[in-house]
Amino acid sequence: MRSSHHFSRIPAALLAGALAATTLTACGSDDSGSGSSNKVKIMVGGLDKVIYLPAMLTQQLGFFKAEGLDVQLLSEPAGVQAETALISGDVQGAVGFYDHTLDLQVKGKQVESVVQFSHAPGEVEIVSTKAEGDIATPKDFKGKKLGVTGLGSSTDFLTKYLAVRDGLKTSDFTPVAVGAGQTFIAALKQGSIQGGMTTDPTVANVLDQKLGKVLLDMRTPEGSQSALGGPYPSSSLYMNASWVKGHQETVQKLANALVKTLRWMSSHSAEEIAAKMPADYAKGGKALYAQSIKSTLPMFTKDGVMPAGGPETVEKVLKAFNPNLKNADVDLSKTFTTEFVNKVPKG
Repeated sequence: MRSSHHFSRIPAALLAGALAATTLTACGSDDSGSGSSNKVKIMVGGLDKVIYLPAMLTQQLGFFKAEGLDVQLLSEPAGVQAETALISGDVQGAVGFYDHTLDLQVKGKQVESVVQFSHAPGEVEIVSTKAEGDIATPKDFKGKKLGVTGLGSSTDFLTKYLAVRDGLKTSDFTPVAVGAGQTFIAALKQGSIQGGMTTDPTVANVLDQKLGKVLLDMRTPEGSQSALGGPYPSSSLYMNASWVKGHQETVQKLANALVKTLRWMSSHSAEEIAAKMPADYAKGGKALYAQSIKSTLPMFTKDGVMPAGGPETVEKVLKAFNPNLKNADVDLSKTFTTEFVNKVPKG
């Protein structure tokens, strides 16, 4: 997985620019430090990615407001940048992959998932139409350039795991940071990558434009089981454990709103969900966007609860290739909490 110097891989100027672009202020000052502060900034690793859809959908459905919360959602192209914003204190929460909580614990940072959106990665390994004759399994990653959202991101982790699982070394291929959406599609078109890992709606657009085909589909629990050997909790709301402890009332309201959304999603069609989202998320057209939601819906939980055996699968995957984690003792019980989702009122 990530090497210990992964933060240095994000150029300081780029990170500063990205944070400035999202009009971040020194948000620590928003927060009175009381247990009932209702202003919350959450950084999402790509607001328009379907895997992180519950964040914006909760805002669109008015569920944050109904809890008395003033939630500002900000967007970064890769989950690893959302994590950086959280650790630096620029935001109070991050919507990204649960696996960051294990990696950060080994680096001395206590971060925990408080609402688990998913029990599968929602990721797809795409092979470029030009290279599909050369890549039939992850064993064929050798010598290839493969797209990931960012270096040190969860797509980077999972690509490395699939390579190692099939007998390769992480140095046998080159991960290329191409983001998602148009930048991923452009890299495929230009041939600067032969394949890559991405999510919907990028997947739907790649297939629609006949630029690639699906090599591995981890949008369903079955796909996750087949590729990774178990449930793989991915997208989640995670927060600094110390902030959670000091703001239990606020965290409970966030859990109430997000679980209400997960329940709503489980009882509505992909088309109904798509209709509630901002219109500009449907870049490939309404029908294609609804299809991308439909393909990804099986990854979501209905209750925000961490799936049984999920943290163990994540630990196994990360330990397979991450030298930081390989010999480290990870206390999985500190990487997530179900305290808040278990208290969400029924109905």
